[in-house]
Amino acid sequence: MTPADNNGTPPAHETDSERAISDAAAAINRGEAVVYPTETVYGLGADATDPQAVDRVFELKNRPYDKPLSVAFADRETAFEYTNPTDRERAFINRFLPGPVTVIVDRESTLPEILTSGASRVGVRIPANETAVELCRAAGPITATSANVSGNPSVRQPADLSASIRNRVGAVIDIGQTAGTESTVVDIETGQIHRRGALVEEIEAWLEAQ
Repeated sequence: MTPADNNGTPPAHETDSERAISDAAAAINRGEAVVYPTETVYGLGADATDPQAVDRVFELKNRPYDKPLSVAFADRETAFEYTNPTDRERAFINRFLPGPVTVIVDRESTLPEILTSGASRVGVRIPANETAVELCRAAGPITATSANVSGNPSVRQPADLSASIRNRVGAVIDIGQTAGTESTVVDIETGQIHRRGALVEEIEAWLEAQ
């Protein structure tokens, strides 16, 4: 990421994409939520290590607090710093992430209880989307939940954002329309698929073979 100059103005050679990511990362660092693209749908991201920022995401989505949020990481190594997967879960992560998959693993105490409704396990996402990865790299672990009000359809393009979200986030990174198929959510230890989405048949085959 190219830094801003001393007066806060981005360098002239910084691209629009880099500027959008740096602006969104700055908003996240201020405790705000942002809208960002993934390879599935647009997500609502805030500092996943900050309980107040996580609470903001629940508020924006009007999401019940007993429905946990997942976390997006820039890479597997960073994910392993904040979670404690078993060997089998690591094998799954090495096979399917980055990708449109959310895998549930034990969390470390650096991820707050509000994120997981007090549970010891958390959903891990490593997006296969360069913009999302660069945002995670710039801002650290961020919440990974669709950028819609709970109960409404997922958002594939910023034009579809609810005004109640668009007008209350710190930034929106717009790269146009996304694929639209949500990630598959899977608990490897129980073999349970909590949400069927992208790559679900390959995941089922992996579970059966292991």
